[in-house]
Amino acid sequence: MNYCYRFLIAFFIFPMVFVEAQGLLSDKSHFTRQDTLRGSITPEREWWDLTYYHLDIKVDPDTKFISGKNTIQYKVLNGKNVMQVDLQSPMKITKITQNDKALAVNHDGNAHFVELLETQNTGDINTIVVHYEGHPREAIRAPWDGGISWKKDPNGNHFVASSCQGLGASVWWPCKDHMYDEVDSMLISVNVPKDLMNVSNGRLRRIEQYSDTKTYSWFVKNPINNYGVNINIGDYVNFSEVYDGMAGNLDLNYYVLRDNLDKAKEHFKDAPKMMKAFEHWFGQYPFYGDSFKLVEVPYLGMEHQSSVTYGNQYKKGYLGRDLSGTGWGLKFDFIIVHEAGHEWFANNITNKDVADMWIHEGFTSYSENLFLDYYYGKKASAEYVIGTRKLIQNDRPLIGYYDVNKEGSGDMYYKGANMLHTLRQLIEDDEKWRKILRGLNRTFYHQTVTTKQIEDYISEQTGYDLTEFFNQYLRTTKIPTLDYTIKDKELKYRWTNIVEKFDMPVQVKINDKEQWLFPKSEWKILTLDSGNSTFEIDPDFYIYSKQL
Repeated sequence: MNYCYRFLIAFFIFPMVFVEAQGLLSDKSHFTRQDTLRGSITPEREWWDLTYYHLDIKVDPDTKFISGKNTIQYKVLNGKNVMQVDLQSPMKITKITQNDKALAVNHDGNAHFVELLETQNTGDINTIVVHYEGHPREAIRAPWDGGISWKKDPNGNHFVASSCQGLGASVWWPCKDHMYDEVDSMLISVNVPKDLMNVSNGRLRRIEQYSDTKTYSWFVKNPINNYGVNINIGDYVNFSEVYDGMAGNLDLNYYVLRDNLDKAKEHFKDAPKMMKAFEHWFGQYPFYGDSFKLVEVPYLGMEHQSSVTYGNQYKKGYLGRDLSGTGWGLKFDFIIVHEAGHEWFANNITNKDVADMWIHEGFTSYSENLFLDYYYGKKASAEYVIGTRKLIQNDRPLIGYYDVNKEGSGDMYYKGANMLHTLRQLIEDDEKWRKILRGLNRTFYHQTVTTKQIEDYISEQTGYDLTEFFNQYLRTTKIPTLDYTIKDKELKYRWTNIVEKFDMPVQVKINDKEQWLFPKSEWKILTLDSGNSTFEIDPDFYIYSKQL
């Protein structure tokens, strides 16, 4: 595949993948101290646990300037006196205080080490207040190259939104910018020009009116990952409905540009359809207390928790296109289904390290065909996910580098989805598979997790040792290849291009009769009824085959 086409795939098809212009990184020696400070649980992070944020800021769209403060409340896990706070240039910390006393701060690039004056006793709940300001990085190609999007709507009104997955929340506000520690709850207060509205995560608690501005305060009662926090500022109008869900009434709120109200009322009918399908497959929506929102933004969209952002131009598919090439992708709005699917996989179950981001994207890409399964049947969903295989590049493993904020290949989307689709075939019992997906969301409810935890859970629930299965699909770029020959009345077959001990069974049709084969790396022989037998491999298995 030529570079241009690979770039177009990364740019247009994978919504949250960052294109790497400098090529593939071969080992950790290519990473910097800043990568380690950003991506690891440093000693200055590990001794304190986030309990609450109050982000209180003023956004001036005319000057593209943000100023304000973040109150960080934390529980002392073990007493130390230096803590790491993250904020990316060109944003600047102006001062940090604790109990109204100014604290010394040692700056190391985007990591800022705060020297606390008071003794930090284990078990204490303390706070610091970080004051900051500046012109945050402007998003060049949101959400892939994130930051703040400073745009105008067709009527000339300011249209502003944040997007920062991968790049990090510290691109626009000071925080503990690592995935492992989610804040327990949060208040987001955003002051904007009086003719505009800010929509953030959670529920609107209050609106404060001033002479030329308004402050919108949104409260998030559930744990939230850092990149899930967002601001969205525009000339919004709101409509809503109440969804009768698994846990009772769920408020579905929609915030759209004024001129798009009528088309949104029709197009957003996919939202309750999505909720019904995903509560069936994954269990109850994880954030009833914070409601569910779709918020129109000037970029494609993102999975901001309880505040999912939408910019798919009110089209079915992905900007009007079917990524699978099967026609099924035009049966739903890609951004509504995909980004809302992240409420279960990314926001409820969150990777502890971004190296494991396949947990977010693999399961959520798989949710697209589960949506189809719910409304159009198993055949439609299979055709869709199989159709996405043409987008898989097998350039790098799905798991990235740990402790340096480096995700794996963009194949985490549809290779991840096809891996899960293959796993579903091995389980055979669809109800058991649904219970596993629901069990994941129940067992790891509002938690950060590792790949190993996910692997171990699925292995335990299936009763299969899936070690080599996951090693094959997550940790290599090799696709299992079934070599076979048919001669006279003998079928010879074996696995090649596999990790050691890989022995996944595969379903085939011999003379139109379904049966299982159990290949290994050594040749195996099956005696056939006829010397003129037909042989077909079930396309639901993501493998290659080669007749010798």
